Amino acid sequence: MYKRLSAVLFPIATLLLIGAAYWGYQEHQEKNSILLKAENQYQRAFHDLAFHVEQLHQQLGNTLAVNSTSQSYHRKGLVNVWRLTSEAQNEINQLPLTLLPFNEAEDFLSRIANFAYKTSVRDLTKQPLSKDEFNTLKTLYAKSEEISKDLLAVQDKVLGSNLRWMDVEIALASEKQNNDNTIIDGFKTVDKKVSEYPEINWGPSVSSMYQKRTINMLGGKLVTAEDIKKHVADFVGKDVGEIKVVENGKGTEYASFSATVTEPKSGKKLQMDYTKKGGQLIWFMDPRDVGEKQLDTEQARKAADKFLNDHGFKSMQAISYDVFNNAGTFTYVADQNGVLIYPEKLTVKIALDNGEAVGLQANDYVYEHHKRNIPAAKLTIAEARKALNPELKVSREQKAIIMSDLGEEVLCYEFTGKINGSIYRIYINAESGVEESIEEMTQLDRSATND
Repeated sequence: MYKRLSAVLFPIATLLLIGAAYWGYQEHQEKNSILLKAENQYQRAFHDLAFHVEQLHQQLGNTLAVNSTSQSYHRKGLVNVWRLTSEAQNEINQLPLTLLPFNEAEDFLSRIANFAYKTSVRDLTKQPLSKDEFNTLKTLYAKSEEISKDLLAVQDKVLGSNLRWMDVEIALASEKQNNDNTIIDGFKTVDKKVSEYPEINWGPSVSSMYQKRTINMLGGKLVTAEDIKKHVADFVGKDVGEIKVVENGKGTEYASFSATVTEPKSGKKLQMDYTKKGGQLIWFMDPRDVGEKQLDTEQARKAADKFLNDHGFKSMQAISYDVFNNAGTFTYVADQNGVLIYPEKLTVKIALDNGEAVGLQANDYVYEHHKRNIPAAKLTIAEARKALNPELKVSREQKAIIMSDLGEEVLCYEFTGKINGSIYRIYINAESGVEESIEEMTQLDRSATND
């Protein structure tokens, strides 16, 4: 009997064993294929990075080598610098460096890209490179050479010793404090050198992009936690339950307050953030579940208008609208004497089941809000309209202040119109008549703004 049973089971067991071995082999092959593909991706990104940083150094040198009056070549050179730094940043993002301190070098490349872009987009025939900007280019030329040499040294080691990037990923993912890896050490060396560079004059347009908002930018006096509780009670405007206030960044220039309100009946918690200087509301969220949609766009916008007016955000105009999970989010900008002030922007979220405001983000508005001396337009609206595509069917026109590519506020004529089946806002500089910006609108945006 046992012989008969073994005669039946042995072939079955053998087949199962062979099948398991084959399955394991297939899994191993697939895993190796995935690892090989990832390794090839990392190797390509790294070698491209080394190449583009070397090209960046050469392009900066070429830009400096031509005559100081060669504005056309300066523009061409700076555009190439911007392109190469953008390529390098993209390649860094493809490498497994999320756990590795390489932020100084990334920030340095970002600043080079922004410096090159903002310098090249202006009219260099009217505003050529200044002495300070030439000095900045010379500094970037010297520093980019250092980075390039260090990356090429790492590249030589990678090629000479057949180093693998997958080992870098494993080393970074491990919890060991001392990661002995040639590639990791090379990138740490680059980052440390960049962090020790002396302060570079990037110019006001680039430097402003990296300025962090602090309480020193705001008006008003410093408030206390008790003051915030009063602001919260006024904001809620009904039976207020327990109010908890926590100070963030105490003793620093980034200090603010976070408040949590627990409603006595429902137990629902409302959350708010206030500035420490001036006690201004910059963020609000009611995390309740929103029911089925009952309101249309017009009703939702009226609810948003009322909420803003009731809480001190006066003279605001809706410019865009989006709907998600039965909640409508409107973006508003300030209106000063009929001129839209785009830097003063905020968003408000309306629950479409009953029209309650369930969210507010007013950080931009609070930090940028002030009375502006709006200059007189040098061009009439009829003259500005000549810069438009003749096929654009204009439905609305007004003045607006927007941020230019140079990071400066400029007065424009805003034209809203339809062309090629799409709706656009086109901003024509009210002084020069050039197109400062173009953006496409959705049908929801149009319904929210009554265009």
